[in-house]
Amino acid sequence: MRNYVLKRIALIFVTAFIIIFLVFVFIKKLPQYHAAVLGVYPEIRIILEEQEGYGKPIVEQFFIWIQNLVKEGGLGRSLKLKRDITDILAEKIPVSFRLNVFPYFAGIPVGIGLGIWAALKKNKLTDHIISTGVIFFISVPSFVIGTMMQYYVVYIWKLIDTPFVFSETDFAANNLLGIASYLMPMLVLFFGTVASLTRVMRAELTEVLTSEFMLLARTKGLTQRQSTVRHALRNGLVPIAPSLIGGLVSLLSGSLIIERIFRVPGIGGIYLDAFNNFDYSLLMALIMFYTIIGLSATLIVDLSYGVIDPRIRMGAGKR
Repeated sequence: MRNYVLKRIALIFVTAFIIIFLVFVFIKKLPQYHAAVLGVYPEIRIILEEQEGYGKPIVEQFFIWIQNLVKEGGLGRSLKLKRDITDILAEKIPVSFRLNVFPYFAGIPVGIGLGIWAALKKNKLTDHIISTGVIFFISVPSFVIGTMMQYYVVYIWKLIDTPFVFSETDFAANNLLGIASYLMPMLVLFFGTVASLTRVMRAELTEVLTSEFMLLARTKGLTQRQSTVRHALRNGLVPIAPSLIGGLVSLLSGSLIIERIFRVPGIGGIYLDAFNNFDYSLLMALIMFYTIIGLSATLIVDLSYGVIDPRIRMGAGKR
């Protein structure tokens, strides 16, 4: 187990290194890189060319870039926003986390509960109603649901005054209205979480309920309720639980589309702004951040399988 974990961690470093290197090369080779980054002011341009090793081989430039990050003790500086990237992330990540944490934790019991209910009522009216709702919220893109919600809640029903979330200043001035402005994006994320969990839970539990060991449990005298609670639910939750654990890590990454639609001042918004403004230093830092978050979530999911299901042994070879 320990050797497997160490091997996976080493593999994460190698994978992250390769991804970041490729992104670095692609950004450096962009036609507008020289004008967007180096062509600011003549004095600054000369300094940047010296710092980044401009004109040297691309591999040497990459190691110079890493060396500069280590020396500065941060992720560099955004030339467009004129701020340290570490400070920008420290400001934006809590906003994205605040937006995603409630829909995630509230959607877990609701989604699992609806999935169990639909599986137990398979091919009945309850199952059809739940499955129809799941198909709708999975098939329709989140930006369509968000736009429809803005249209009806703000402009038709006039329940709130603005379709966008409050800024940090306005939120501090009026917490009640600030919380109300976050309800719509939270609901969109909540519905997405519930729909995906309901679909997976229904499929897994339906398969377990029709397994041979469930028939054996019934023949030994267990009622349907006892066999479902003691055996079916535990086996049905095994494929879902690791993804829930990995989702805790991904809460920090935010939601690009939802944050853009509702103008949430989170990390998703600055990710798109970095693309549009050709802020390549910020873009590199954000790609590093998302890469580490994604690889960490994958590692946590893989390791949690051995904890949740004792039958699985991490790193066990063929015998």
